[in-house]
Amino acid sequence: MTAKKPVRKATKKVKLLSGGNPQIAKGYGDEPVQAYIGALPEWKRDLAARLDALIVRSVPSVRKAVKWNSPLYGLDGKSWFLGLHVFTKYVKVAFFRGSSLRPLPPGESKSPDTRYLDLREDEPLDEAQLVAWVKQAAALPGWVM
Repeated sequence: MTAKKPVRKATKKVKLLSGGNPQIAKGYGDEPVQAYIGALPEWKRDLAARLDALIVRSVPSVRKAVKWNSPLYGLDGKSWFLGLHVFTKYVKVAFFRGSSLRPLPPGESKSPDTRYLDLREDEPLDEAQLVAWVKQAAALPGWVM
């Protein structure tokens, strides 16, 4: 079993965009994703670290990147099944092929394929459901960006 890396706060000052979304340079791998998570304010940092750990535990071969100031998760480093984005009052989990998940994640999108899950500070996280969606999403063809 691999030891879990602690999420560190950003060591250098990172510009926070609207909603507390950190401006992190595009990059591939765990390092830019951890920099993104470490730069998040308050409860969003803890939640994003928890989500990252659940995704890695659910899909051990997951590949990570930061593009457009959002962590992305995929299997081949070219296509993505899930993304995170921070807003003022919630963290949005985007399932890029979410219309194929059962049950459907609750949030609709302009894209007919994408579904969202908005996670707020004082609402409980249904980890079992999230893990089920992550595993289903990882089994589908990824979204190429």
